Amino acid sequence: MGCDCESCIAKTLLSVFNFLFFVLGTIVLGVGVWLATDKTSFIALLKMVENDQLEHFTQPAVIEQLAYLLIVIGSVMFFLSFLGYCGAIRESQCLLTTYGLFLLVILVAEVTAFGLAAAYKDRARTETKNYLQTTISNYYTSNDRNQTDAVTLMWNYMMSELHCCGVDDYRDFARSEKWNESKRDKIIPTACCVQTSLFQPQDKNCPFSPTDSNSYFKKGCYNALIDWIMYNRNLVIIVAIGVGLTQLLAIFLSFCLCKSIEKYRGMRL
Repeated sequence: MGCDCESCIAKTLLSVFNFLFFVLGTIVLGVGVWLATDKTSFIALLKMVENDQLEHFTQPAVIEQLAYLLIVIGSVMFFLSFLGYCGAIRESQCLLTTYGLFLLVILVAEVTAFGLAAAYKDRARTETKNYLQTTISNYYTSNDRNQTDAVTLMWNYMMSELHCCGVDDYRDFARSEKWNESKRDKIIPTACCVQTSLFQPQDKNCPFSPTDSNSYFKKGCYNALIDWIMYNRNLVIIVAIGVGLTQLLAIFLSFCLCKSIEKYRGMRL
């Protein structure tokens, strides 16, 4: 297509941007498929690295759940970037329109979700807390070897980093059947304790006899997470705006290139 300066810029930007995401999506998808089909080699690779923290990632359940997550993310990235890259290179109005519409739907869904959360703060707060509580009730288990899964690991890291315990407090874990079956004499998870290093309690008796000085068992993670978001709100806002503007730019470029292709073909006719 003989194109003007604006069309060439749009084509180049779309091609480069989507090619990079295509490569990244392919890598993410490939790693996800590898983890799903060959956990043993990945575990052996991690065990070659002398780091006690990596041991928590060698649990079969964690690897399996991580694999499915990577496959989903990689597939979405692969599909969208494939549409954008091929649409720009081949100057296909069909592919570019499909690409632009998919991005538009995603952007509208993100804006709608944010708007509803802002308009119905109390309802959003309740639903979020209910969801977090559900993850504990249905999935949280002991962090003993060969029992940790991805949800348990996520909660343990969050509690360790944010210095909190449960959604509202330690009593949330009483609703977890898996935790009750595997906790033995523990009252709270180790991650709720004051730690010298990751998952290493300062007081060895903390999980069995928690106090205000050796644990965070009365501090809920929901409020701690909100406090973290508010403390880093400028960064969160910048990232959200950056993602939104990137999507908006890609949508604009795809439709502009579509218009240029239609105009050029009309001139040839």
